[in-house]
Amino acid sequence: MPTHHELDAAPETVCWGYFDAAAPPVLEIESGDSVTIHTVSGGPEVVPDGDLRPLPALVEIHARVSDRMQPGHILTGPVAVRGARAGDVLEVRILDVRLADDWGWNVIRPLSGALPDDFDETRLLHIPLDRSAMTGRLPWGHDLPLHPFFGVMGVAPPPGWGRINSIIPRRHGGNIDCKELRSGATLYLPVFNEGALFSTGDGHAAQGDGEVCVTAIETALTGTFEFHVRSDLDLDAPFAETPSHYITFGIDPDLDVAAEQALRRMLAQIQTRANLSKADAYTLCSLAADLRVTQVVNVHKGIHMMLPKSALHG
Repeated sequence: MPTHHELDAAPETVCWGYFDAAAPPVLEIESGDSVTIHTVSGGPEVVPDGDLRPLPALVEIHARVSDRMQPGHILTGPVAVRGARAGDVLEVRILDVRLADDWGWNVIRPLSGALPDDFDETRLLHIPLDRSAMTGRLPWGHDLPLHPFFGVMGVAPPPGWGRINSIIPRRHGGNIDCKELRSGATLYLPVFNEGALFSTGDGHAAQGDGEVCVTAIETALTGTFEFHVRSDLDLDAPFAETPSHYITFGIDPDLDVAAEQALRRMLAQIQTRANLSKADAYTLCSLAADLRVTQVVNVHKGIHMMLPKSALHG
């Protein structure tokens, strides 16, 4: 029978700012098991004063974790899934994502973001979150609907890469920042190491496609995931599906190249799933699929292509 596990965010269970195949797993599970993973967000510089208080786990991590790759995200994990081997695919079913705190933060920094030369001063905002109404109160008085998701979900990269920063998304996943990966979605990640070694963090209460100022409403999230080792799939990059769509990703410093990657990967999915020719798949993408900018601020930019399942299966 599958087992459910709980993984807290603590100094002993986080990697601050990096993925690394050499990082030992903090939890080992069987394929088919589920895990509720608690995450925190941000360094000491984003902690608010006054009525908004940091979670005790965040304070403890700030005080006790000295091994940091900065800038970078505080990631909970890695979780090893027994039986996963290089060449497999890790299926990550996102069963639930919920807010774990009553505030989030957003920052603009000079020389960063989509408009690096337009802002000369750092601006940090603390945004109260209403977990009952699922809204965030913006400083100018507007209540913004919240749709939480994890900006970072990834497995350990190939061992030869060594320790890599969590900010740059790559073939292993990581900082994909796709707001479609909410509760009910499934993410598929190519595996490069025994156990896959999954980590997550970078909680977002709300984010627009592009994440243009580098940050969303960054906050602590709790997610419940179900993990399955898939030896019947062959992927060279992350792939996802929601109840209504298939999603392919392109990740490259050049947005044009990222768009080509996402499109070609969708053509391959259509050819496999519907037994259509490459030309027919190309036509279908032009008629029914949407190319969207995932993010433009993480060194490697992101494009995702979304195809309604109804366009493929009738």
